Amino acid sequence: MSEPVERHASWLELFFDLVVVVAVAQLAHRLEHPTWENVALFAVLYYAVWSVWTTLTLYSNAEAERTRTRGMLIGMFGIAVMAAAAPDVAHVLEATGDTHDGWFIAAYITCRVGASQTLQRAGTILTAWPAAQLGAGLIPWFASIGVQGPARYFLWGLGAVLDLIFSVLQSRRPERLIKEMQQQALRQAQRLEQRDRRRGGGPALRPAARVKAAVLDPAHLGERLGLFVIIVLGEAVMQVVMASSGHSWDLQLGLAAVAGFGLIVSLWWLTLQYGVSAVPGAAERGLRAYVALPAHFAMTAGITATAAGLGAVAADPAAHPHDGIGWVLGAGLAVYFAASAVLGMAGGAERRWIWGWALPSVAAPLAVGAVSGFVEGWAVVALLLLVALWRVAYRPGGGTAQRGSVRPA
Repeated sequence: MSEPVERHASWLELFFDLVVVVAVAQLAHRLEHPTWENVALFAVLYYAVWSVWTTLTLYSNAEAERTRTRGMLIGMFGIAVMAAAAPDVAHVLEATGDTHDGWFIAAYITCRVGASQTLQRAGTILTAWPAAQLGAGLIPWFASIGVQGPARYFLWGLGAVLDLIFSVLQSRRPERLIKEMQQQALRQAQRLEQRDRRRGGGPALRPAARVKAAVLDPAHLGERLGLFVIIVLGEAVMQVVMASSGHSWDLQLGLAAVAGFGLIVSLWWLTLQYGVSAVPGAAERGLRAYVALPAHFAMTAGITATAAGLGAVAADPAAHPHDGIGWVLGAGLAVYFAASAVLGMAGGAERRWIWGWALPSVAAPLAVGAVSGFVEGWAVVALLLLVALWRVAYRPGGGTAQRGSVRPA
């Protein structure tokens, strides 16, 4: 008997990920001059890009070799439009006196609706993350078309919150969700049959209205989520390199670059050791999608914010971080570690790790952010590196690190 072949990301999926590289870079630039409004809008825009990527990733995971190339490429183009529009969302262009909000809205809605229809045609429902298919949070986005100003962006944020709440609640009751979708599919089939009869002909032969739960490949999905982490870590590398290339190289820049690279390597190493959750033992216990996916969103958004802060520091490493840059650095890393701590608590991680490593690594970056205005930029990054190294230094009770990946299924 032949053994089952382990599945890995396809060439189509890797090609699809290229557009996310650009989108993350565009979104990181929005944090160069952080304000509360900019940070909140960054989170909403980032969620929009992440949700489209997640929807299509779950679709390709469930359908495997039946994945439609056209649907993936349409989604890729949609994310590209969103990435191009992101810098000018809420920014009035001098040439036209308008923003690119409309383009961002149109691309987002098109991607979400298109992915939902593709899944419905496949006759499956993603009970692990229903928002990917049912679009509970799309209503506020449609409503925002006729709204201007801050109210529009509030509606976008409301859509993100509805998506998250809907998925968490519905995915915990998959049987009820499947039953509701089967009833909906049956009603739609009956409407089509009545339409055919009104047109004078006999009822068309249509397949039975059946809806089944999509079966996810945990190992493949863990790999895809990990690849997204690699993408945002690559953005951090690019920020440091690009900021360093336009200035004279001195001791402070060298220290900032080494500390920044060490921080990036530390985050990568945690992913290598324990999987995308950065939680010891998470792979063996398994994590449900309604826990793992929101945490993945928070962790990658946190890394992206940290990347933006690293670029700002590398541009002027001897200066004290100002205009909120220090807080972007510290809070970004804190969000990453906070999401990891939540995953650890949900997965039953060792109490020694939770109290001695997970929670302290959440508080420490915030403390660094609080004092960042009194410390040179390179020293701020060095302090954050020490926090990350504290996490890397942890060893499970067995004495050896467990290597694996999140199993969000």
